[in-house]
Amino acid sequence: MENAAHTQQASLNHLTTNDYHKIPVTEKQLRFARQIAERASLVLPWEVQQDRRALSTWIDRHLQKPKKTEFSRYPSSKQVAYAERIARLKRRDVPRECFHDKTMMSRWIDSNQ
Repeated sequence: MENAAHTQQASLNHLTTNDYHKIPVTEKQLRFARQIAERASLVLPWEVQQDRRALSTWIDRHLQKPKKTEFSRYPSSKQVAYAERIARLKRRDVPRECFHDKTMMSRWIDSNQ
């Protein structure tokens, strides 16, 4: 009886810890990380390649951020298309100033969904 209780407790222990198993990386994720490593002349550590979360963190740390330009604050084409679709459905116009600031566009979209 004591053995059964011990087995049950052991099976519950893995539910309370996050290190029971590592989630494997995806092929797409690994290809992307290798491209980043190649472009930056970096070594992609073997341990990082074994865990999806670790590889995601590595990618975030080594991915080059886009340079800020005068157009960086403009909404994306997808954001504009989505706002225009909402405007058509609601029969109203997207304010012109929203086309010059992605934050304003996002707020307009959120308030009109």
